[in-house]
Amino acid sequence: MRFIVMIKANKDSEAGVLPSEQLLTDMGKYNEELVKAGVLLAAEGLHPSSKGARVHFSGNKRTVVDGPFTESKELIAGFWLIQVKSMEEAIEWVKRCPNPLEGEAEIEIRQVYEAEEFGTELTPELREREERLRAQMNALR
Repeated sequence: MRFIVMIKANKDSEAGVLPSEQLLTDMGKYNEELVKAGVLLAAEGLHPSSKGARVHFSGNKRTVVDGPFTESKELIAGFWLIQVKSMEEAIEWVKRCPNPLEGEAEIEIRQVYEAEEFGTELTPELREREERLRAQMNALR
């Protein structure tokens, strides 16, 4: 099972305040643990929403809205993509994480859909295309 583990943004992360050397050291150690355990697939911090954009879809129309976005508690400051056996295991890994924002912080864990969960709507042709794309992505790494 794959899970995305998202660090919720706060005023500091949205202001572009970078983590301290100590936090970067602690996070590096934590990420090393994830790698040694074979569960880390990706991990990245994100720039503040002031450097981002949103694309709103309404039928065939696309509208672009530039950041910043007002609700910082609904924004993401960074993420990990991990592969573990269960939600319980994902929670245990997150509980071991250093506090990512050095004050109040919240981390959200969400399971990633796997191809087999889409049922018959994911036809053999679509499944083959998906597998081919994943192979191409992995070859680029």
